Amino acid sequence: MQEWLNRHWVAAALCMAILLTVLMPILIQCRPSAWLLIFAMLPAYMFHQVEEHTDDRFRVFVNQHVFHGVEALTRKAVLWINLPGVWGVGLLSIYAATFLKIGWGLSIVYLVLVNAVAHIVAAILWREYNPGLWTALALFVPLSILALVQVRKLPGVERIHHVVGVAVGIGVHASIVIHTRARAANVTRPAR
Repeated sequence: MQEWLNRHWVAAALCMAILLTVLMPILIQCRPSAWLLIFAMLPAYMFHQVEEHTDDRFRVFVNQHVFHGVEALTRKAVLWINLPGVWGVGLLSIYAATFLKIGWGLSIVYLVLVNAVAHIVAAILWREYNPGLWTALALFVPLSILALVQVRKLPGVERIHHVVGVAVGIGVHASIVIHTRARAANVTRPAR
């Protein structure tokens, strides 16, 4: 199953991103624009994943540029990061925004924003393109800022919603850094 997912999840992301985007004109008829912006984070992230992970570009880039040839980021880790990590957070955020309070949907917004900042900072530091940079600039930055502005205006959206959202966004990315650094340290540790 894992090998099948490794081969097909990016294509599935593209199909789902298109389908979810095409549904948005229908959803705007029955949902407020702030909710729609939270919903839009998921297909936007899926389009981003297509740019990032087609032909395993991001994993190869990270292993070559950050870890100098060490396989710190594995295909299995990429699956766990993107399917439950991104799609799961996105789905939970949409459900929370729908059935609890719209402010609880900010986790996906901050996850998107933190990811965009990471891509932009990496591009500045290395002075080169990194897989995912174009969608981070074209989709993530404007959509996440617009979502933050729209959701912030709504009654009942409190500081705790932003704090939890930031914690989720940073936490997901920090866990990736911790995992890949630990793996790189174990892989490069000399044999005894």
